[in-house]
Amino acid sequence: MPPESAPPPVRSSFAIDVPDALLARARAGEAGAFEQLYRWFERPVFTLALRLCGDREEAAEVLQETMLKVFAKLGEFRGGCPFWGWLRQIAVNEALMRLRSRRKWEDDTALEDHALADEHLPPPTAAADAAALARALMQLPEATRSVLWLYHAEGYTHEEIAALMARTPSFSKSQLARGGRRLRALLESTAEKAHA
Repeated sequence: MPPESAPPPVRSSFAIDVPDALLARARAGEAGAFEQLYRWFERPVFTLALRLCGDREEAAEVLQETMLKVFAKLGEFRGGCPFWGWLRQIAVNEALMRLRSRRKWEDDTALEDHALADEHLPPPTAAADAAALARALMQLPEATRSVLWLYHAEGYTHEEIAALMARTPSFSKSQLARGGRRLRALLESTAEKAHA
């Protein structure tokens, strides 16, 4: 039996190379540079917030708060990581803070050890219609949806997700396994209805 290989790295929608000159202009307070950064990152921030929060109005608020914080803290960015990674971290923190403030986090317990084997299964097939996938994601509990999105779409590890959500890595693994099964079932049900 061949050894299990790690899943391919995920390329985040945030992975936009920002020229140092643009950052310097933004740090200097140039409105045009801020506007360009906003335009480049508006869609990835909104999409991430929508997937985590499940609500367009809340996603718009997360976008606004994220960009305000980015602009206010731009002088603190020292370049130890890509600018997009720093901005993405602010967006994730804003979205998760909004979820925590709603106090709707579920108290799911960890799955049995055998269920964690599902973690290495690929996400639902690429043939799934994007709209059906978005609808199915919105039917999942917030914590489960957040873990699925952060892991599969943004490339966070279980340890990083656990730190972001103030949980354990096993919580992230169990949510990924459970969420993957629920998502597949929802997509299969949608496909069966479409073919009926």
